[in-house]
This record gives sequence, structure tokens and C-alpha cells, in this order.
Amino acid sequence: MSRENVEIVRAVYERWSEGDLRASVDVFDPKVLLVVPSGFGPDSPEGGTYVGTEAIAAYTREVLLETWADLTMEADEIEAAGECVLASVRVRGVGRTSGVPTEMHYFQLWSFRGRKVIRFESFRERAEALEAAGLRE
Repeated sequence: MSRENVEIVRAVYERWSEGDLRASVDVFDPKVLLVVPSGFGPDSPEGGTYVGTEAIAAYTREVLLETWADLTMEADEIEAAGECVLASVRVRGVGRTSGVPTEMHYFQLWSFRGRKVIRFESFRERAEALEAAGLRE
């Protein structure tokens, strides 16, 4: 695991926390894979797998930005996890229809080929993310 990859992920989350959700486009492989498990959250009860930057952008627009106002996404912690990078993520937003503030905490595991992100997957529990990386707590 390259320390450089940890810094790449850190830079993406810093920009995402400032509202720049396009921050990842330059570090994503054109065929990057986003995996969201079923039952992950109220905005994606079925979950899904999204392939490519356009599919991920559509997911971001349709599932996140159209559902939530004042959406912020921050990483509380970012660390090497074997050949991957593990981020502890906190998302806050206000439901566009309900006006109810919401906060969600989860983990994302980022996989690289060279300096490009080829996959990132969300997990509810840290142990699940570490297991996916071939590690244990």
C-alpha cells in the first residue's frame, strides 16, 4: 500500500467536505466500480453496483443530491488497510422533502491500480471493511 494512495483519498475527502463532489473524477479509473450494499440507507434500500464515472455521477445526482440538501461528506479517519485505503466516513444532510436533519456513519474501502481508484465499496461496520481487505481488527 502506497502512502501516496492514502494521501489521494485524504485529498478527495477534503474536497468532498467542502462540497466539491467532482473531486474524485481525476483519480478514478474510467471503469471504476462503486458498490453500495442493499439496505445501506434510506436513499438506496436495494443497494447497487455502479460502473464508470458517468454511472457514479448519476448515482450521486439522483440518489444523494436530489434526496438531501446541505449534504456534507467527511472522513473522520483514513488509513492503509493492506493493499487498500480505509476511510471512516460521516455524512450529514437535511431531507429535501422532510426537512429532517440526518447523519450516517460508515466505512469505505478504496482499491487502487497504480494511482487510480478502481473500486470503492461502502460498509456499515469497520470489521466488514477490513475483512473485505483481507484483514482483521
